Amino acid sequence: MSIVITGDLTGFTKLKDTSRRKLTEQTKKLFAIWQEHPGYAEIFRGDSFQLLFSDVETALKRMIQIRCWFIKSSPDQQKPVLDAKMAIGLGAVDYIGTTVHDSDGEAFHLSGRSFDALDGEKLKIITANTELNRQLDVITNLMNLVIESWTTGQAAVIFEIIENKTQQQIAKELGIGQSAVNNRIRLSKWKSIEQTINYLIDTLKSYN
Repeated sequence: MSIVITGDLTGFTKLKDTSRRKLTEQTKKLFAIWQEHPGYAEIFRGDSFQLLFSDVETALKRMIQIRCWFIKSSPDQQKPVLDAKMAIGLGAVDYIGTTVHDSDGEAFHLSGRSFDALDGEKLKIITANTELNRQLDVITNLMNLVIESWTTGQAAVIFEIIENKTQQQIAKELGIGQSAVNNRIRLSKWKSIEQTINYLIDTLKSYN
């Protein structure tokens, strides 16, 4: 089973031209670090992206980090204008080309079609199991309510937590006190999101 993330950056047009170009280049560099093989993570048209993963845990954590990445890049710290909407498809991959755009299979179809059908949703996980999808919709909708409330500072901290950095390391990297890091973790309700992610990982690994 493979996992395909198809997404779009929201609020991109609210940035100045120079800011859009800078964010696009920075995102390309980030995805290049994340990709399992060259071409497995691409950003195109400036605000659209697609990534291919072979591991459920990695894919779900990157899913959260992608939203953190864009939220924390917003110019307004308290009311971020940037975010991402994504559809994550789990299934077989029949063919892998030189890039994700040349590849094909169930995971791509589920992700692409679900992304096209998003109606105000920011996050959707889709499988070939209809009953499981209903459960996933409930979970991701609740997750989204929490993530949408994150400030740029909270998103920056959560991004680094997923990188397995300690609070001391995060504080030093962001130039803030450890108490501020702890406060952002608490206000972001990260412990609840983390529990939810771990539940999703276990559930989807069982589905596999």
